[in-house]
Amino acid sequence: MTMFKVTAAIMTDNGKVLIAQRKPAARLALLWEFPGGKLEDGETPEQCLKRELDEEFEIEVEVGAHVGTSIWAYDFGAIELMAYKTQLISGEFKLRDHAQITWVSHQEIDAYEFAPADLPFVEMIRRGEIEL
Repeated sequence: MTMFKVTAAIMTDNGKVLIAQRKPAARLALLWEFPGGKLEDGETPEQCLKRELDEEFEIEVEVGAHVGTSIWAYDFGAIELMAYKTQLISGEFKLRDHAQITWVSHQEIDAYEFAPADLPFVEMIRRGEIEL
């Protein structure tokens, strides 16, 4: 099975975290996720996250501490999802790869259906292990 290395941004602001809904035509259609994307050859996870968030939303971010890694096997292949605390530096969000985005508190996060690989980070937020 193919293993994809993927990054995820745990972007927080004023007690909330950014989540993004996948487009209807995408793999894992309409599920919510922490935005990010696949690493390219020779790229660090931090570089990947900066590039992906610029490509997906036209924003500039600062990538902080590694929060954790989740491995999940989907029917199309397995992913190693590496999550990092991320802070918005500049830019206005423009949706290029997602149906919508929203900011949610740890109390609100259960109202959204997440992609399975993102669930460990949802749990960490719910339990207060990731400070929003």
